[in-house]
Amino acid sequence: MKMTQIITYAEAIQQAIQNAMDLDDGVICFGLGVTDPKGIFGTTLGLEKEFGKKRVFDMPASENAMTGIAIGASLNGIKPVMTHQRLDFFLLAMDQLVNGASKLHYMFGKQLNVPITIRLILGRGWGQGPTHSQSLQAWFSHIPGLKVVMPTTPYDAKGLLLSSIFDLNPVIFIEHRWLHSSIGEVPKGDYRIPLHSALQISSGKDITIVSMSYLTIEAKKATNFLKTKNIHCDLIDLRSIKPIDWKCIYDSVERTGRLLVLDSGFTTGSVSGEVIARVSMDLYQKLKSPPSRMACPDFPEPTSYALTKDYYISAGDIAKKITSILEVPSEEIDNFLPKPAPHDTPGDYFKGPF
Repeated sequence: MKMTQIITYAEAIQQAIQNAMDLDDGVICFGLGVTDPKGIFGTTLGLEKEFGKKRVFDMPASENAMTGIAIGASLNGIKPVMTHQRLDFFLLAMDQLVNGASKLHYMFGKQLNVPITIRLILGRGWGQGPTHSQSLQAWFSHIPGLKVVMPTTPYDAKGLLLSSIFDLNPVIFIEHRWLHSSIGEVPKGDYRIPLHSALQISSGKDITIVSMSYLTIEAKKATNFLKTKNIHCDLIDLRSIKPIDWKCIYDSVERTGRLLVLDSGFTTGSVSGEVIARVSMDLYQKLKSPPSRMACPDFPEPTSYALTKDYYISAGDIAKKITSILEVPSEEIDNFLPKPAPHDTPGDYFKGPF
């Protein structure tokens, strides 16, 4: 049995990269800010000192070119871990990702592999605005040849990142920055979580909630409150956006007959829409009510503190939605699940970074 430790999500990311670099001399780590004193929110601290400048290095603000370099390196036995401090910045490299990295394994009859892990950090907070806080996981999940991972806990962050680094082909590894300071029990050393496995967090007979990344934290607050009102929920953390663990979702919906999907992305074309479509097609006769989703509205994310108040989904919003689906009273929710103050932080414990 492995020894465990209580560490932060950011430390779990750092340990996963460190373990991978210990295990395989072909693993390299680079990106904007990788070698800065703060080490990308603490996730790359100490790596340059331990492994040297040839394996851990900063890069110029040339996302498309540097992704091309990562592709070339991966075709020659290297396993690049490429990091971007904002998902939004990586959009400059979509050509290399979509027309290069994701296609080569297929185009060359599975004779070539492109073992790249691309870490993208997203998340909101006052002042981030339309071009620094987008949750675009649905974009990446639309592309054949890509795997897309969104871990919620420190345990999952380390285990899924190690699996991503040693996967034979490209993995988009998406981190919500509100999770970096969260803590949890994490095994020491190397362990792997399969990239296709969802996690059932709680069990209940009334409704299935499917969530991802930071929204799972809000969903847990909502389900804990609802339990005091004798409403019991199946809560499933997707962990993997592509591929999706359909068996886990289907097994739950067959028991509960109701479905609510939580998505940090925009509503139209979202991952939540795909989950609802598949469940509606395959389990129509099992459903007791129409499936529902909660996602961001279809307009750019606000910069203004005032405008963000009702833009994002909170635990209270989730609890109200569930009581509406179940047609039960919801008057007490605002008293027990108020929005954090200030509302653009996850709670008093959060100290940044913004």
